[in-house]
Amino acid sequence: MPSLLEALEQKYGESSTESEGSEDEGISVSIFVPCKSPRAVVPALLVLNDCDIATAGEKDALVAKCAGVEELDLAKNKLSDWPEVFGILQQMPRLKFVNLSFNVLSTPLREVEVDRSMKWQELKNLVLNSTYISWDSVQDILNQLPGLEELHLSLNEYNSVCLGEKKPNSKNNDSDNDNETDQCSCQTYKLRGKHSRIRIFHFTGNPIDNWKEVRKLGYAFPNLETLVLADCPIKSLDINEEHEEAACNRNYERSESESESGNVKESPHDSFRNLRVMNLNATQLATWNDIERLSKFPVLECLRVQGCPLWESNEYTEHERRQLLIARLPNVVTLNGGGKITAEEREDSERAFIRYYMDKPESDRPERFFELVQIHGKLDPLVNVDLRPEKRVKVTFTCGSNSEIRSVDVYRTVSDLKTKLEPFAGFSAAKMRLFYVDQDLRDIQGPEEMRYPSKRLYSYNIRSGDEIIIDCKKEIE
Repeated sequence: MPSLLEALEQKYGESSTESEGSEDEGISVSIFVPCKSPRAVVPALLVLNDCDIATAGEKDALVAKCAGVEELDLAKNKLSDWPEVFGILQQMPRLKFVNLSFNVLSTPLREVEVDRSMKWQELKNLVLNSTYISWDSVQDILNQLPGLEELHLSLNEYNSVCLGEKKPNSKNNDSDNDNETDQCSCQTYKLRGKHSRIRIFHFTGNPIDNWKEVRKLGYAFPNLETLVLADCPIKSLDINEEHEEAACNRNYERSESESESGNVKESPHDSFRNLRVMNLNATQLATWNDIERLSKFPVLECLRVQGCPLWESNEYTEHERRQLLIARLPNVVTLNGGGKITAEEREDSERAFIRYYMDKPESDRPERFFELVQIHGKLDPLVNVDLRPEKRVKVTFTCGSNSEIRSVDVYRTVSDLKTKLEPFAGFSAAKMRLFYVDQDLRDIQGPEEMRYPSKRLYSYNIRSGDEIIIDCKKEIE
């Protein structure tokens, strides 16, 4: 397996500029390209995906080639040792973006020798998807990246969040469970440090299902603005529907500004005071109660919540579902990736919400119903106007000197009507011509021939009192 240096030389080395000639060619042509220095050859954006890189290579040569690299993508390589990873990163002090996804980096960082004095002040974005990195290693890396603003930890098989010191209670001292992915229940959970610079956090595809665990992310990243939890089997945002051991004391270091007006009572949103964007697509949310809990997030304005069990019912159309969502989420301005919710759409949705719950028992009406009644008042039910054509009408049929009023099904086709009129007309439908006479336009436009056999009668706007004239086609001699 090549080192990073060897992969660089293979991709950007001088050999790529040499001319290659064929033995069958009669004339060999050489093209000379001015040679650039190794430092200038390596771009600021360095992408070496799926190159089987396992080691860093000779450090001095890496410094010469990579000192100017600002974005590094090493996804899908064979990196597995943190010393090699840091051996690469230490040669790139100007890094702003690093992607190490799909390298298995599960070895605990605390067990290797790393230069703790090394800081990447300019690194803003770190992607560690499907690396199976331990929470302790995440904590250590965050301490090395004081300027980090965006962190990706998707597809890492996390079912809990353990960004801090865990001090087991005395009754758990005999426990021998060291699995960091186990839930931190019945333990004092104290964050070692708050990473206030992080604004964006991706956690897609992890098997976490407990909102109390998710809330720890908010405590660890108090200024979090975007949280992506798509494809996580989160069952509910309710933090009270849990077994007794989950009620054990956890010492979160929160200031008064982070609690609700100094009230220590916890809520699903108390750790997400700055969260503006959240993605809950393909979670296991199944009740409208959780949508109403989302409405309590103080500054949440952009929400994705599709593909959940809540939408499996056929009780609502897509339009009705969107209206019920908008009405329940007064602060959300962008829903499920659509455009901004207009004032007109919001008012229509809120009025539809009131009417939807008007006919239901008061015990089934959510709190939001009464709030909206205070805004819009009690609304009259919408009048159910049936715009479908009248099914049967009475029409005067005239054939020569004979005239008769009959009741006609307007959904019948012209061809069917001709067949039905054969006994009255005295000749076959094949020889029959029909002319429709509108009672109101008789003197203006005269009869209209009904030429098309498959056309239904209602398309002529036939009403009771109109006339249909029957004529026989003239035979050609």
